[in-house]
Amino acid sequence: MISKVPTFLRFLIIIVIALGIDIYAYQAVKTISKDFDSNLLRTSVRRAYWLSTLFFLVYTTSVMIFATLQPIKESSPLYQYVFAFFILLYAPKLVIIPILLFEDLFRSGKFIAKKYLYVNKKHDISNKINPITRKQFISQSGLVLASIPFFGILHGITVGRYNFQVFHHDLSFEDLPISFSGLKIVQISDIHAGSFNNQKAVAKGIDLILVQKPDIIFFTGDLVNNLAEEMLELKTLFARLNAPLGVYSIVGNHDYGDYVRWESLEAKTANFFQLQKVHQEMGWHLLMNEAHIIHKNGAEIAIVGVENWGNPPFPQYGDLKKALTKVDTNMFTILLSHDPTHWDEIVLPYPQKIHLTLSGHTHGMQFGVELGNIRWSPVSFKYPRWAGLYEESNQFLHVNRGFGTIGFPGRVGIFPEITVITLHRKNQSS
Repeated sequence: MISKVPTFLRFLIIIVIALGIDIYAYQAVKTISKDFDSNLLRTSVRRAYWLSTLFFLVYTTSVMIFATLQPIKESSPLYQYVFAFFILLYAPKLVIIPILLFEDLFRSGKFIAKKYLYVNKKHDISNKINPITRKQFISQSGLVLASIPFFGILHGITVGRYNFQVFHHDLSFEDLPISFSGLKIVQISDIHAGSFNNQKAVAKGIDLILVQKPDIIFFTGDLVNNLAEEMLELKTLFARLNAPLGVYSIVGNHDYGDYVRWESLEAKTANFFQLQKVHQEMGWHLLMNEAHIIHKNGAEIAIVGVENWGNPPFPQYGDLKKALTKVDTNMFTILLSHDPTHWDEIVLPYPQKIHLTLSGHTHGMQFGVELGNIRWSPVSFKYPRWAGLYEESNQFLHVNRGFGTIGFPGRVGIFPEITVITLHRKNQSS
């Protein structure tokens, strides 16, 4: 959720934090460069360090002044680049700082020991044996370690955000109608149209979806960051998505425009109506606390879609009871619900069985590690079910990692996802 802290204060906090980090992290650069043989190289390295800081501060201050004089949309690239530059420049420095702090505490302890505990200086031969001082070694190690997040984040901004990955899952159910056995579903989520800056890259993602030849496509919310107009240049592109059984969609927390300071309630309402119209113009069936029954060879399954339901501060507009009004208790049911917390809080304990729930919302925080069986993201502290497939009480939840980005315009380790789920009947003969 977008912070309610005033824009000017938010930028001021960022600038103060940046300066504090820079001043302390500069110790490593200063220590490493002081023994350079070339005075020109030493000066160039130090100036390059402060020039990157100056660039960030000037850019951020300019955006802050501009935002004060004329309100900027939260989806504006101006905001995104402030965040991107901050993460790119200062995440590596945050790696260095604990290392420098450890060295400073060690030296302080050593000084106290020598001064007050009468440690014999003659036995301190560390600087005589080693070709470099401990501080130089610490600084060099810190810079090497800091290069890892720097290049990782740079890759995430330039390549990772459009590195679309296809995840395949096969699910079997005893009560799936035989006519729907083999049904191929494609799920995408969290497009966040206002964050895209490369339509050709987005088009490749669309092509990758269509290559899967899905029988049905589901979109599970957050089409935009805030404003319906974000889809103006992308509407034709996403309208290419089609499947024999249709494209079904729901809204997410960002789609309501709750994070924008509107001139009036009427303006906010008009934006939301316009967003719903965009779904219609793309040929998507937007489900607003309602269900659609799909028929095939005399068999039926229910596609149910609810509005956003999340734990506060996220809105709870979703009404599962209303959405299931026309759905028979024994019917095989697929639920589209943006926030995965809805599954634990409402869906699992609900008296009517929901066979498969499809969600998004978490983005996998756009940062984490997924290597074989190793899977972790900081978002797991807030959302235990943050990405992939989960099963409980013979019911399934799938949390999509998202198609676009929000806030930080990149993805590090957690890449944009296209999910392919194939449904099977467990006992084909029954």
